[in-house]
Amino acid sequence: MKKIREAARKIPVLAETDVLVVGSGPGGLAASLAAAREGVNTILLERYGCFGGNITQAGVESIAWYRHGGTIDVQGIGIELEQRAKQMEATDPEPQSQSEALNTELFKVVADTLVHEADILPILHCMAVEAIMEGGTIKGIITESKSGRQAILAKRVIDATGDADIAHLAGAPWRKAPKNELLGVTVTFSLTGVDRKRFLSHVKMNPSTYKDWGVETSGKEDNMFSPYLKAPFQLAKEAGEIPGDLEIAGTWSRISEQGDATYLNIVYIQGRDATDVHDLTRGEVEGRKQAMWAANALKKYTPGFENASLRSFGSSLGIRESRKIIGKYNLTEKDVRNQGRFDDAIGIFPEFLDGCGIVILPTTGRYFQVPYGIMVPQKVENLLVAGRCVAGDRISHSATRQMMCCTVTGQAAGVAAALSIKEKNHCSQVDIASLQKALSKQGVRIKV
Repeated sequence: MKKIREAARKIPVLAETDVLVVGSGPGGLAASLAAAREGVNTILLERYGCFGGNITQAGVESIAWYRHGGTIDVQGIGIELEQRAKQMEATDPEPQSQSEALNTELFKVVADTLVHEADILPILHCMAVEAIMEGGTIKGIITESKSGRQAILAKRVIDATGDADIAHLAGAPWRKAPKNELLGVTVTFSLTGVDRKRFLSHVKMNPSTYKDWGVETSGKEDNMFSPYLKAPFQLAKEAGEIPGDLEIAGTWSRISEQGDATYLNIVYIQGRDATDVHDLTRGEVEGRKQAMWAANALKKYTPGFENASLRSFGSSLGIRESRKIIGKYNLTEKDVRNQGRFDDAIGIFPEFLDGCGIVILPTTGRYFQVPYGIMVPQKVENLLVAGRCVAGDRISHSATRQMMCCTVTGQAAGVAAALSIKEKNHCSQVDIASLQKALSKQGVRIKV
């Protein structure tokens, strides 16, 4: 790759803080709220114009679609996000579970409200582009925005970017699956003009189950209802209206009283690296093309969609997987499938896997504990990682990438960062007993 040399220059300091959280998806929101509630000055930095990550950018409504009778669920800020959205009339019942489907536009206001109430300093439209290092310790970040190139200095930094951007910039070890093995990206879309009653009647007469996904299950999922659509796209392929080599199929969520299908998760594109700008570009363009093929198939072959038209696309690609740090501990498939227990547990997550050709729902009360070590990167001090880029293998990622699990690691990262400042320890040296006590005080479920 051809390179040029930048001239050295002085960078103005935009802000200084105790805890800086970079990225505001479920993990980053939880991290910033948790840190602020521990009484430390907190900044939440976001590259887009709203908080919420995949909720508000990709329009992902189903933060807890795994929840069924018998589920032993998380507690803490993740549940608060769902409940607060419901209180603010920003949810509807989720069609396949005992959970709420978020109104992802109104969730922008929910997030704004929570950030304001916690006295967090919000910074939107600002991207982290470099880590400020002193030896092996992170001291802050360099940002780029309409205000120019600036620095934010922080005693502790939490990487909630989803792609381990800050860990990467700071020199922490990470891994990334080969491009052809990464979980696919999605352009979500919504349609308006749906005859809700006619469509739901059709679904009732022609129900789908998780067996229709054609993936590994535990068996119990095979007879459980899933809002899954494949038949219309298969008919369109047979008619030559969709290329025969495309696998278009997926799920629907809320169908509003006004006739809006607000979240269609149907386009799934493999072979795209979310850390490559060219792949991101190709994913957006190809995804919109496939979404229009899917929309036309729904109009032609699905009762209730005859008069539907495009309402919106997701504002950004939905990303499922990219970089993952190499942590102090790396979670394994065995841990998530066999109710792993850890001395440094900072929360729990139900035995829920969705990805890598597996769907297992936590209807039996099984759960695993989430260890602190998966958030602690190697070779960099005073940096914690929250969200989908925590340390673990391919199958465990199918659990830790889930939005509610991201809130578990986020809340723990926020509390740990605050405690490390109070204790005058590095993040890697936080007293686990004190951390667990503080998390429990914030309402986190560490064990049952």
